[in-house]
Amino acid sequence: MSQDPSSPNFEEIYKNYRQQGAVHANEEQLQAAAAEGQEFIIAVRKNNDGDIIAVQTSSGRELDYVTALSEAKNGALANVDVFHRYGRDILRSEPDGVKDNNLDNLPLF
Repeated sequence: MSQDPSSPNFEEIYKNYRQQGAVHANEEQLQAAAAEGQEFIIAVRKNNDGDIIAVQTSSGRELDYVTALSEAKNGALANVDVFHRYGRDILRSEPDGVKDNNLDNLPLF
């Protein structure tokens, strides 16, 4: 089934909509964090197994995983949640539908 060249490309329109939403969601999160005086995680360090072992914050601080957990629990880090599973606390990005800002997808430092 071929598409009529004069009809709108629905896939492309939706793709652009999703991309714009991701950009706006990221901007809103950063503005909210700044307004609350919170830092946010901008990069991660992983071990050879791919586990996050440290994070870098928006102010340039490098925190080991346990310290990052503690700061997230105390509300000092924005856009992350701490939940308990497998007998331990786990740090994860707040679910917002944007894959680019998930901790596993952040740049490495």
